[in-house]
Amino acid sequence: MFSKACEYAFRATTLIATASAAGERLSLEAIAKRTDSPKAFTAKVLQQLAREGILVSRKGPNGGFDLPPSMAKKVKLSHIVKAIDDDTVYRGCGMGLKACNALKPCPLHSQFETIRSDLRTMLEQTTVDSLTTGIMNGSTYLKR
Repeated sequence: MFSKACEYAFRATTLIATASAAGERLSLEAIAKRTDSPKAFTAKVLQQLAREGILVSRKGPNGGFDLPPSMAKKVKLSHIVKAIDDDTVYRGCGMGLKACNALKPCPLHSQFETIRSDLRTMLEQTTVDSLTTGIMNGSTYLKR
């Protein structure tokens, strides 16, 4: 449903927000290792998130990435999706057809339309901060 880049962005943003809440700034290397993501690809994803104002990037010996709790409470998963994948997840065909629409629907069109609507609602209502709770209390994980 989401691109690999978007999946990495979800993981990295959640990790960075969790670390920031504990007063820690993470390096690219630490983020890639702790999210089990390729370093070069992670760098591109993090640069895009920083350009979009979702993350704070600092250069230098004490540099790294931050997502302070005040920002994490405002950043919705829909912001990350828009920054990385644009809004294609809301428009794509469930069967991958190029010209699927209400006038010429694929066999999954009406069912997938409902799923897309529910997905949009979830992404627009879920903040990065809400994802950090499970990480901090040990009930959810970013890497197995």
